[in-house]
Amino acid sequence: MDSEIKEEIPVHEEFILCCGVETQVLKCGPWTDLFNDQSANRPKLLIFVITGNPGFSAAYVPFVKALYSSVNKRFPVWVISHAGHALAPKDKKILTTSDDPNAQEVKDIYGLCGQVEHKLAFLRTHVPKEMKLVLIGHSIGCYISLQILKLAPELPGLARWCSG
Repeated sequence: MDSEIKEEIPVHEEFILCCGVETQVLKCGPWTDLFNDQSANRPKLLIFVITGNPGFSAAYVPFVKALYSSVNKRFPVWVISHAGHALAPKDKKILTTSDDPNAQEVKDIYGLCGQVEHKLAFLRTHVPKEMKLVLIGHSIGCYISLQILKLAPELPGLARWCSG
């Protein structure tokens, strides 16, 4: 029965251009655009999962569905791939953000420091400043989460839970 409930939970897949690189983002819940949702139902918190290697977001779908269900579907749960670890299918549109101040390419985007900058650029561009964040990192995603905490103290309400 529990698996039946999780099957009903919507997961939206997007491919975005972040720092000049295709990036897969899986969004659990009805919120796909946090900036343009001005409704009273707009969440005040985002649970953001940063994958371990090899950065394959789809492997985290059962986890994000269970997590979304455990917070009573009140907050979106997003999982981001590592830069360059997921390519969009040929029929899938890659979304771009015209007002992306982080659109510049990051030096060594595929290296560890570049992956940290990639996640920071995504958060700064796609998550409103007033939204609280819970970062969940798995393996190297935990290290990236800790670097985000150190490098971006302006991101509000950061909390963390890391698993090795």
